[in-house]
Amino acid sequence: MFPGPLGTALAGRALARGTWTLDSVDIRDFAEGRHRSVDDTPAGGGPGMVLRADVVARAIDAVSVGPDGAADRRPRLLMSPRGRPLTQGWVRELAAGPGVILLCGRFEGVDERVVEGRELIEVSIGDYVLSGGEIAALAILDAVVRLLDGVMGKAESGSEESFEAGLLEYPHYTRPQVWEGRTIPEVLTSGDHGAIARWRRGMAEAITEARRPDLWAARVPPDRRRT
Repeated sequence: MFPGPLGTALAGRALARGTWTLDSVDIRDFAEGRHRSVDDTPAGGGPGMVLRADVVARAIDAVSVGPDGAADRRPRLLMSPRGRPLTQGWVRELAAGPGVILLCGRFEGVDERVVEGRELIEVSIGDYVLSGGEIAALAILDAVVRLLDGVMGKAESGSEESFEAGLLEYPHYTRPQVWEGRTIPEVLTSGDHGAIARWRRGMAEAITEARRPDLWAARVPPDRRRT
């Protein structure tokens, strides 16, 4: 499943250039026994299977030592629907850091003892459940990689988009000037860059207030909110 879509377009070209690297590790390589089992039935009963603490720990330990033998400083993220919600601010922190170790959960989840014992940080990409953590890991990697220096064509591409400054992004338009009777807002073709900036800011604020009242409430003090 890796690099999957990350092997194409901007991320793929950056991967080929060595701007970022990806090492996929199969935890089954750290299982023991003839069947190399990585999971077992839940303690206390119930449906499904749980990834074993000993197998997962061996896999994490194998990739948590730097080339000079020093301890790896990368945060260890466990893809989990009960985790801390991923935000653009957190993505920027990860992009500025030393990299990440991502553990993709499967089945009913991961033995809690390895979550505690290896200080895994649980992260969620939304309030829904996937079959496994791989798709979530791809989403995190894509969000981080695109912010690395040299991946996007212009630095502004990452600074003028949704969730930057706590706002959703303003609408975009391009040619033709008229399409199915709908025209580009006149201000965008006026050449008045100050007016354009004000229009974009106003639209970003209006869209955020209408669609994401949670983001809007975090930005605007109660006494300044519109009623």
